[in-house]
Amino acid sequence: MAGFSDYLEDKVLDHVFGGVAYTAPTKHVALYTVAPTDTGGGTEVTGGSYARQTSTFTVSGTSPTTATSAAAVEYPTATADYGTVVAVGIMDALTSGNLLAYANLDTSKVVSNGDVFRFDAGDLDITLA
Repeated sequence: MAGFSDYLEDKVLDHVFGGVAYTAPTKHVALYTVAPTDTGGGTEVTGGSYARQTSTFTVSGTSPTTATSAAAVEYPTATADYGTVVAVGIMDALTSGNLLAYANLDTSKVVSNGDVFRFDAGDLDITLA
């Protein structure tokens, strides 16, 4: 992933150094046609049966520590064109919510009516070095 959002950075610092409780949320994978940044934004896919998909992650290693998607993440068959998907975000809610982490895709993907967009297990990595 390209990075943590400002929102998640604040939560981690508040939790670790400020003693403020933080409960890890359910993670939802969002697709973007315009990439978000640390502050959020971007243009998330809408319509065509698109919906964020839930994902779980396993954490392993040290220097770097990596969280990796534990299972495949598959979206419903598109019933309309999504456009060109250029980025992915990890959100804390199925709709609305807060961006946690984000990255540009290694290769952009045009998603057309009838296509199924899928990340295989292990394709989503979040690394802290």
